[in-house]
Amino acid sequence: MFSLFYGLYKYLFKKDEFFVLILGLDNAGKTTYLEAAKTKFTRGYKGLSPNKITTTVGQNVGGITYAGIKLSFWDLGGQEELQPLWEKYYAECHAIIYMVDSADRDRMEESKEAFDRMISSENLTGVPLLVLANKQDIPDCMGVREVKPIFNQSAELIGRRDCMVMPVSALTGAGVDEGIDWLVECIKRNTEVRPPPNHDDT
Repeated sequence: MFSLFYGLYKYLFKKDEFFVLILGLDNAGKTTYLEAAKTKFTRGYKGLSPNKITTTVGQNVGGITYAGIKLSFWDLGGQEELQPLWEKYYAECHAIIYMVDSADRDRMEESKEAFDRMISSENLTGVPLLVLANKQDIPDCMGVREVKPIFNQSAELIGRRDCMVMPVSALTGAGVDEGIDWLVECIKRNTEVRPPPNHDDT
């Protein structure tokens, strides 16, 4: 009897879980974005103060529940020597958030090269991709109209997957909601290609 009720409980209340990688160069604002997302979508959560956020070495993890699903984020270090470790996470992820420091024009080409290496992986075929032009709160930063053509040069590598370039300020939280909304819709549409890990649980 217990197993019957437990099974019914799982069926009614258990949320599908999806894994989202947050990638990009060091200092692009990945951890600040993760904190902003948790603050916006988790009742009672107070994010880390930006001056307490340090460069990620390894990974930060966090999660939110939104639109009936659970999103688990893996924020990975973006230093050049850590980028080869990204590959180890590709096969299990359901979406990518790629953070671009739109205020750092000097590293834009470096960011584009890391982006191209990432999306060239066969383990990311068909995985939705959200490119966020971060630091829109900084005067004279590059807007989406400048950032989008740079990454659109990789259209052949991007392929037919869902892909969007959007503006965001991880520091102020502006644009975080819109990006998560778009990503969740794409993840739900893509479940035949990348089902949640508990998809076959009974």
